[in-house]
Amino acid sequence: MTINTDDQYGDAESKTTISSSRRYSSSSYQDQSMDDALNTTLTNDKATLIQVWKPKSYGSVKGQIPQCERLTYTWKEIDVFGEAPTDGKPREPLCTRLRNCCTRQRKDFNPRKHLLKNVTGVAKSGELLAVMGSSGAGKTTLLNALAFRSPPGVKISPNAVRALNGVPVNAEQLRARCAYVQQDDLFIPSLTTREHLLFQAMLRMGRDVPASVKQHRVQEVLQELSLVKCADTIIGAPGRIKGLSGGERKRLAFASETLTDPHLLLCDEPTSGLDSFMAHSVLQVLKGMAMKGKTIILTIHQPSSELYCLFDKILLVAEGRVAFLGSPYQSAEFFSQLGIPCPPNYNPADFYVQMLAIAPAKEAECRDMIKKICDSFAVSPIAREVLETASVAGKGMDEPYMLQQVEGVGSTGYRSSWWTQFYCILWRSWLSVLKDPMLVKVRLLQTAMVAILIGSIYFGQVLDQDGVMNINGSLFLFLTNMTFQNVFAVINVFSAELPVFLREKRSRLYRVDTYFLGKTIAELPLFIAVPFVFTSITYPMIGLRTGATHYLTTLFIVTLVANVSTSFGYLISCASSSISMALSVGPPVVIPFLIFGGFFLNSASVPAYFKYLSYLSWFRYANEALLINQWSTVVDGEIACTRANVTCPRSGEIILETFNFRVEDFALDIACLFALIVLFRLGALLCLWLRSRSKE
Repeated sequence: MTINTDDQYGDAESKTTISSSRRYSSSSYQDQSMDDALNTTLTNDKATLIQVWKPKSYGSVKGQIPQCERLTYTWKEIDVFGEAPTDGKPREPLCTRLRNCCTRQRKDFNPRKHLLKNVTGVAKSGELLAVMGSSGAGKTTLLNALAFRSPPGVKISPNAVRALNGVPVNAEQLRARCAYVQQDDLFIPSLTTREHLLFQAMLRMGRDVPASVKQHRVQEVLQELSLVKCADTIIGAPGRIKGLSGGERKRLAFASETLTDPHLLLCDEPTSGLDSFMAHSVLQVLKGMAMKGKTIILTIHQPSSELYCLFDKILLVAEGRVAFLGSPYQSAEFFSQLGIPCPPNYNPADFYVQMLAIAPAKEAECRDMIKKICDSFAVSPIAREVLETASVAGKGMDEPYMLQQVEGVGSTGYRSSWWTQFYCILWRSWLSVLKDPMLVKVRLLQTAMVAILIGSIYFGQVLDQDGVMNINGSLFLFLTNMTFQNVFAVINVFSAELPVFLREKRSRLYRVDTYFLGKTIAELPLFIAVPFVFTSITYPMIGLRTGATHYLTTLFIVTLVANVSTSFGYLISCASSSISMALSVGPPVVIPFLIFGGFFLNSASVPAYFKYLSYLSWFRYANEALLINQWSTVVDGEIACTRANVTCPRSGEIILETFNFRVEDFALDIACLFALIVLFRLGALLCLWLRSRSKE
């Protein structure tokens, strides 16, 4: 088996799996004479420093990162604004909103609040930079801007420059070279710690990395972050499913991002929810990564003095402005020169946050103090040095420089292939189904109980005028039961996992289509078993048309209805922003399709202005197909008319004519049911894609 490297790197040389695993092993940095010689010839300027960056190791780095692979992150003139409210203003036309969803062009913003004001800074390789400030100072906003992950409704000034080693980068180029640990922990509750990390490793690490190396890296990360004892414990959900503790969840979020051993790491509150010991352990891991040449930027809220001593540089933010950027020693000198020195035996971090916070009933006084501190730093020698470093980005370049793709990353920014993404999503979704056997048992038990109830009510029908009406009613109950049971079973599938999906999609772990296919195929066996259980119980109890062909045809039609209603439930789930909205929208939308099924309203009596809507009713096609299967072979005389002066259909043909159904339309009904499955699923996929694009 051979693995080909990307042609963009100049040589499409084939490498064996053994050489690949040796390259990605934890000792790959111990002997780099050949790599360093190659990189020396390729690193003649700052632009090339980024161009030749390659993730050499996915294991623990035993030695220092070569100088040619180190990253210095600089940012300049970052202004961030919030979106203005739309109260009192006319809404955009529907076509304009759809165009904004389908294109990458951002819609126009009306500045409401200046969240960050002309922020400039630098994070050098080998340093641990801590962003500190009071709540609402703009720490997370700054980190989101640096990671190109600002939420919708936030606009970054177009003249903002973010650069690596002096080369301006965009979102795709930065995402391929850094990891971002966000403050909120979002996981699939039913997975274990090891299963979650295996899923992340399969999608985050390069497509040419053997599976054995990925599994070894997962075990290394489990040991480094003290997650071995809970490796086989389900993650759970706070307040709903018992699982990992808050500290273990935070370490798991950190472990997910450090799997690829990134050279640039952004962390938003990595110590929140941890006790002092685990917080110190996490910071020690970050410090160790920084000492080996990595660039680490983190936000932290009032660290202890022990954690404060681990920081190489601190960035103080207040009211969206930079109050200080430098070493802890320089910060002590700076505040002493302002006449507000930190008291002896006092935690400097607590002191700085208190000085830069807005105290209640003292807003004007505190803002004057913050303005004085920020203005003083803006004209200090430290700020001028930072500005000079950040101003190097883009200078001396005659033409825009396009970064080459990082090794192992496709042209679309995904590290794994389409099939790998599909397999991993299918594997995770199937695990979620298997991890909740009680839900499967409850659904099958519910189906059996409803089937027995319906079978008992309509038990042993005979072919007379009463039996005809009862059989028609029971067949329509087949459709209504399958519809509502399956629609409400999947109506929360995508809306419940929407936050996890959006985060993983923005991290370029997988595509929208692979996620949708994996989720839907994993649940397919259940939506085949439910119709089988229901039909197998009710069919003989009611006494429907005898014969294996008629039974199998009924089972086939009911299975199609179950999958059409499942597809419609997926559509509602993907189009809804929350579970409560999906549950509120579902029943009212299903009712019109139910009316057009031919049982409550004759097909010939549908108003002309509702004809188009009746074509989307799976009740109409399935009811016609079931009645054709039941009555098309019933000849004149088989139906007994036991009462005089009562309208009695003497043959199946008369029954079908009463409903305005035709035997010739049976094949068309089956084809339309298949078409509705495809149509509703494509609609669900489109809604999910539009939702993911709107969050980009």
